Amino acid sequence: MASVEVEIATRKYAVACRDGEEERLRSVAAIVDRKARDATGALGSLGESRQLLYASLLLADELKERREGGGGPIEAEPDPAIADALERLAERMETLASRLEADAHNS
Repeated sequence: MASVEVEIATRKYAVACRDGEEERLRSVAAIVDRKARDATGALGSLGESRQLLYASLLLADELKERREGGGGPIEAEPDPAIADALERLAERMETLASRLEADAHNS
């Protein structure tokens, strides 16, 4: 199993992937990074979890529109496995953001 360092929203992450998929992971991470920067540009200063949440939502929205025949431009032609992975990521980010907000309110 390979490990790749990617940068998303000015933060570096070590992410595991299958051997030979390193470049693909870098490519999709670059798409997520652009969306995170787009979210910050549109909404102003955001916390890390919110920035990643909005990036995930923007990506999921593009995928949903594409699947529904909207045909809007998408950063890269993802295969169905990547699309499913991005949708799961968006769901996990929503859950994480909710937990972080609950923790912040309880502190």
